[in-house]
Amino acid sequence: TDGYFNKSDPFYQFTKKEEGFRGTEWNIVHRSGYIKNDLNPVWPMDNIDLNVLCDGDLDKKFKLDVYDNEKSGDHEFMGGIETSVNHLVGAKGSVGFDLMKKGKKEGTLKIHMAEILQGGNAGTSKKFDVSAPPVKLPPPTAPPMEDMANFSIAPIPPRASFTDYISGGCEMNLCVAIDFTGSNGDPRKPGTLHYMGGEGRFRNDYERAISSIGSVLADFDHDKKFPVYGFGAKYGGTIQHCFQCGPTSEVDGVDGIIQAYRQTFSSGLVMSGPTVITEVLRTGAAFAVSSQEAAMAEGKQKYTTLLILTDGAVSDVAATARCINEIKNAPLSIVIVGIGSADFGAMQFLDDNASDIDIAQFVEFNAHKHDSGSLTNATLQEIPTQLESYFQRHGIMPNPPIQVEEEEIVVEAEEEEIDLTIDFGADGNNMSVSSGGVYVPPGAY
Repeated sequence: TDGYFNKSDPFYQFTKKEEGFRGTEWNIVHRSGYIKNDLNPVWPMDNIDLNVLCDGDLDKKFKLDVYDNEKSGDHEFMGGIETSVNHLVGAKGSVGFDLMKKGKKEGTLKIHMAEILQGGNAGTSKKFDVSAPPVKLPPPTAPPMEDMANFSIAPIPPRASFTDYISGGCEMNLCVAIDFTGSNGDPRKPGTLHYMGGEGRFRNDYERAISSIGSVLADFDHDKKFPVYGFGAKYGGTIQHCFQCGPTSEVDGVDGIIQAYRQTFSSGLVMSGPTVITEVLRTGAAFAVSSQEAAMAEGKQKYTTLLILTDGAVSDVAATARCINEIKNAPLSIVIVGIGSADFGAMQFLDDNASDIDIAQFVEFNAHKHDSGSLTNATLQEIPTQLESYFQRHGIMPNPPIQVEEEEIVVEAEEEEIDLTIDFGADGNNMSVSSGGVYVPPGAY
């Protein structure tokens, strides 16, 4: 269409139909870089894992869509096709495909190169040549969307597992967000959810959940420093939907999380409402993205889990669902743990329906209250698959396994040991665990 590409920054992406936790889903498996302000973009050649793209089935259908890149992340759909590997290879040098949007042709996508590599490099690859020479089209009456892409389809390696990424040094960040709304009750009164007078190591269910889940994830973070946020409290008469707990932006270890949580009650807060977690979600996503970008710059990988502890349903389920959908492409898993005996039906809705890419998991604490291993399994069971999905959608393979030298192995004193066993299962995907003042986040969030 005339003028459609003016000041546009087009990129293309592949999406594949998969059976997920909520039924059939279209998941992004590869995305190109964008070409800035180009009327006739020509993207550089890309290698795409056949196992990721089409499960090794050269006739399996997937989508190839073109978008205009937007800084806000709300990219504008420009047109797409449904195709297969064999279809792309056979189209090399042809007149191309009609890019369709709402049943109308919006432009043309031309394939200049497409081949299947059987070996590890182009010199040993098997090439599928197309005899038909390029066809010159007559000048159109209106400028077409001349999307020209070069594709090279890589060989099929074994599908990378969660264990492969962890063995390659991928670190697991943890962010914790805690509900300080008034519905939790007065923490000075027995029987309330934040009661600070409980006996034993942990004073209440918030602390028990933090310890059970955080202790496992902390093992995958080398510096064990975690940001802790609060939401739903007033400071100086102003409601804060995301504020820093404790005096530092990050705390040391799981004990540091619990200490920051306790210190918050002496910081001058007024427990209030409503229950809004959208700011916490965006803050966690920003932290996850910045951590992964910094890690990638050093040749490393990082993935973040945002643990949200709350006593009830969010006040605006639709706005929360939209927010989760907005941040679905961040290297982030969201685990929401419901504390207490409220009706958590709306939170389960977020687990099941918030996004076409599954990044959220809801668990009711009371269902696992007397078995910390069961709680940990329930809250973390989807994270391995979500981590795999993120890295493979973005074409990021595991780093080579890290070799640990004997002198690097640290054995602590026996009396300090915690019996904690982590079993990834035969396929590397299932995590099984058993075990005997106000600070507001920086403006960048």
